[in-house]
Amino acid sequence: MSVQTLYTAATGMEAMETKLDVIANNMANINTTGFKKDRANFEDLFYRQIRLPGSTDADGNITPTGLEIGLGVRVGSTQSDHDQGAFQNTGNQLDFAIEGDGFFAVQGLNGQTLYTRAGNFNVNANNQLVLGSANTGYLIDPAINIPAEATNVVVTADGTVEYSTSDSVTNQTAGNFQLSTFINPDGLLKLGDNLFQETTASGAAVAANPGEPGVGVIRQGFLEASNVEPVNELIDLITTQRGFELNSQVVQAGDEVLSLVANLRR
Repeated sequence: MSVQTLYTAATGMEAMETKLDVIANNMANINTTGFKKDRANFEDLFYRQIRLPGSTDADGNITPTGLEIGLGVRVGSTQSDHDQGAFQNTGNQLDFAIEGDGFFAVQGLNGQTLYTRAGNFNVNANNQLVLGSANTGYLIDPAINIPAEATNVVVTADGTVEYSTSDSVTNQTAGNFQLSTFINPDGLLKLGDNLFQETTASGAAVAANPGEPGVGVIRQGFLEASNVEPVNELIDLITTQRGFELNSQVVQAGDEVLSLVANLRR
């Protein structure tokens, strides 16, 4: 019986360690633009059925409960929280935040379409709007070209990007933003660099103009901050640490009982 205790408590320690890893990643990305925090979902393991509920005892009576002993716990999945992060006012005309549902689509290094909530854009040497660094950034999809002579860039409610120059105050069109939505954003694959990739679990991306039904709008001059709540993560960190410690004490107790049983034979 003590051997089972050791195994069961060990699964608890392993699960708490995984949850601790998730919390650590959330805390590390507390200032990451557009970051969505994760949570660890737990599920219990198989049960050793000694007596089934509703079975008949020695007197012929139906037992109202059974005798079931669980074999531990595991992390079934990690799930992202896609709640809106707070807006940070940057005043930068190439910073964009999505208010509501949707992702920016960008072109990956291998030509594949990737998705992001981060809106810290820049212009590369070819006057193309890119996510992140102007040298190694990801091209926005569909492409938006902003010429070097542009002095002012504005985005209309439907996602049209317009600019003016010192020679002409009349706005000219540089391109159009489109936002992509998914039936199951939790099914997106996280790649790092604030990027997500479509999977069969997420469903196919549905591209639409900002402001259309079910699609968010773009706020220029703002960035969406991480939705990590430091106080909540700290509380979760403490309870996870205590859970790990309690499971380690169960391991010690099981080991002591096992040692006692072994000494009885002497």
